[in-house]
Amino acid sequence: MTALDLTGDAAAADRGDVADRTGSRASARDVVSAYVNLTKPRIIELLLVTTVPAMFLAARGVPPLMLVLLTMLGGCFAAASANVFNCVLDRDIDERMRRTRRRALPRHMVGPRSATVFGAVLGVAATLVLGYGVNWLSAFLALGANAFYVFVYTLLLKRRTPQNIVWGGIAGCFPPLIGWTAVTGHIALAPFVLFAIVFFWTPPHTWALAFRYRADYAAAEVPMLPVVRSAPYVARQMLIYSVVTVLVSLSLWPIADTGWLYPSVAAVAGLVFLVEAFQLYLRARAGLVDAALRPMRLFHWSNSYLALIFVAAAVDPLLR
Repeated sequence: MTALDLTGDAAAADRGDVADRTGSRASARDVVSAYVNLTKPRIIELLLVTTVPAMFLAARGVPPLMLVLLTMLGGCFAAASANVFNCVLDRDIDERMRRTRRRALPRHMVGPRSATVFGAVLGVAATLVLGYGVNWLSAFLALGANAFYVFVYTLLLKRRTPQNIVWGGIAGCFPPLIGWTAVTGHIALAPFVLFAIVFFWTPPHTWALAFRYRADYAAAEVPMLPVVRSAPYVARQMLIYSVVTVLVSLSLWPIADTGWLYPSVAAVAGLVFLVEAFQLYLRARAGLVDAALRPMRLFHWSNSYLALIFVAAAVDPLLR
């Protein structure tokens, strides 16, 4: 189901009857918390990790503080808007998955209409903040990322193909471009390398989580790759994407003419990333499945890996 259903319990929630399934009245604090949770703050944190370092790399040092703050604010609004729309369109999936059934929409803490208005307001705010406070190229890139996430990933790919996260993940690759253009006002090769790092990093990162919650995705009829293919096949694909991620990350060294810090961090962090991916592959080959694969080891390290190499890209120009 992707059409907005404004009948029944959802319509009641929109009329202000924001109560959970027990029928108890929600406090104002609960409602505010529900709206904040719709924006998926932890995902926004990850996007900022790839935006701000791109600004430092583009500036070859410390960019203007106000520019960083406005870019972060606009980027937060843009990512929050896309996440809210995703929650609205995927609320039926969220209700069927144990991992997500306590989110605001499945619990009727917020109604679909209210959430849609909230997402639209955030999107407009993001465009205005980035357009007038940064530049219109960055604003249009953020708007394009939102449109791709909502219309291509959520509506077109997610429920139809096991390659959903490969191509749908492109939306999450835009922050480095936005950060770079915020400083320079134009596109260059270096931010596309950062774009490519996130692109190739996304499948092993997401499939690791999908391994852990494979039963959830299967129950919700979302064709994530671990749901439709064998564990050894998926683990092999994850290993391949991990190798490409590390190789692409090292290519930033000559392309962006970084100093010694970035390639050192990228090489060491990349080696650990590959070891984790290879160990997961060996466990899959041994016949282990789901949580027994210990996929969250790779999932958590992949977060650390991405943060480390992007922070290294930001710090590197400061040492020259």
